[in-house]
Amino acid sequence: MALCAVALGCGDDASNPFDSGTAGDSTTTGAPATTAATTAMADSSSSSGGGSDGDGPSLDVGFREDMGGGSKVCTMETPADIDPRGAVPCNDQAPPNSFDAEVQWSWDGGESYHTPLVINLTDDNGNGEIDVCDTPDVILHVGTAAGKIHILDGATGAEHFQLPGNFDPNTTPAVGDIDDDGLPEIVASAGLPFAATMVAFEHDGTPKWTSTAPFSAMAGSAIGIANLDNEGPAEVYVAGVVVRGDTGASIFTAPPQAGLLAAALTAPTAADLDGDGTLEFIRGQDAYHPDGSVYYDDDMVVPGFPQVANLDDDEDPEVLIISTEGITVLEHDGTTKYANERPSGDPNGFSWFRPATVHDFDGDGISEYAVSSASHYAAYHRDATVMWIANVQDPSGVAAGTAFDFLGDGTAEAMFADEYHLFAFDVDGSAVMTVDRSSGTLIEYPIVADVDNDGAAEVLVVSNRNFDGEQLTPTLQVIKDSQDRWIQARRIWNQHTYHVTNVNEDGTIPDFEPPHWKLLNTFRTNAQIEGGTVCVPPAG
Repeated sequence: MALCAVALGCGDDASNPFDSGTAGDSTTTGAPATTAATTAMADSSSSSGGGSDGDGPSLDVGFREDMGGGSKVCTMETPADIDPRGAVPCNDQAPPNSFDAEVQWSWDGGESYHTPLVINLTDDNGNGEIDVCDTPDVILHVGTAAGKIHILDGATGAEHFQLPGNFDPNTTPAVGDIDDDGLPEIVASAGLPFAATMVAFEHDGTPKWTSTAPFSAMAGSAIGIANLDNEGPAEVYVAGVVVRGDTGASIFTAPPQAGLLAAALTAPTAADLDGDGTLEFIRGQDAYHPDGSVYYDDDMVVPGFPQVANLDDDEDPEVLIISTEGITVLEHDGTTKYANERPSGDPNGFSWFRPATVHDFDGDGISEYAVSSASHYAAYHRDATVMWIANVQDPSGVAAGTAFDFLGDGTAEAMFADEYHLFAFDVDGSAVMTVDRSSGTLIEYPIVADVDNDGAAEVLVVSNRNFDGEQLTPTLQVIKDSQDRWIQARRIWNQHTYHVTNVNEDGTIPDFEPPHWKLLNTFRTNAQIEGGTVCVPPAG
């Protein structure tokens, strides 16, 4: 894996950004030179064929040579499309024993029950721009009553600033450019659990707006960002509420779903289910067009956490729902494919009420899914048959998981953090990495991102008091391989329902979100990076 000077072309005239290089020293932050320029490689208004010129998916960081001085400069490709014909193949690999995990840095300041987020918010190299040459920042929601949101430096953990005010401890924030000004904003939740509202802040913490549409947020919920109608700024959504990103003005509020849990504890997502070019707002049991009209609504479907992926042999997406009754998969039109499967043998109830992750766990080129069920974390084939089951300890919460191909060998390691440990599971469900953490668990989960611009992935995991009343580890730990051998990941993770194509590398939101199920076909996982662009692992 390469240092920032190689991987991002930051200020090293002699380096070749397409060379793999070797692992860098973990003490090197790869700080970009202040002379590095930022240039858009293409205008977003002409992005309909982004990536088709063979330069790689235009969603991510790209490179070009500055012909004037001969130096490699940071560039951000801004088109909002990915063309799979332009995707580079994944070639870099790490040795099979590259799971010598160590804590790169930690931050201790209370309890966090929320997934950490990663995005660029600060001008670290002092060149007057906030861009991909700057070190990513971590957005960390901390607290169990009056929550605080801290902005930390991704390379060191030093605190840049804290958002003003107290925040609803139940709702995971989201970050992204919600007003089309080219800079990310932070959206969080404030107020009472059953009358919460969304609040937005500029990238520097300046208050932006407070929405007026209330929502319920009991024990765990999550905010999302997407451009549902492909017009103007993105929309922001949570529970059943959808608002304008630039003003916070309400667009529509979906009717309550059946049951207290469904109304107050969910993480909606957005996807173009019907192929008309606009995105549907999806809660699982129901889905809505951008204007609030119903796309499908089936009260026979038990409400739960929705994920979108291609889980059969056609080209259409499916909606994967994990509810108190188990696993349900709907076709893209809302008809039921199968319902309420519980293959791990755990009983219904909170054992199953958890978000899932989607990735290719066995290297056959077909995505599977993984989800917790209290005493087990398991990977399942698309028909809900078991791939493998691992023992974990999470009877208390609704924790999610993620995955990443740390070795670049075509098989993703599934990751889950229970009440006492962070695990990475191999293709057969054996734990190849175990790191101590503690949690009573809500819907938080570990994430993978290149949080320090060193060209290798890191894992971020939070801690809080477990059900023994003990917090055994710091609030946030950033975990790396001791030799930085892990494959590079994207440098961003902007929301709980992250699925790569929902956000560009610079934090802007695609006007036309590429259908992720036709590209990487993953959900709640990050993409591998080679040569500055997303790469696609070879099948089988």
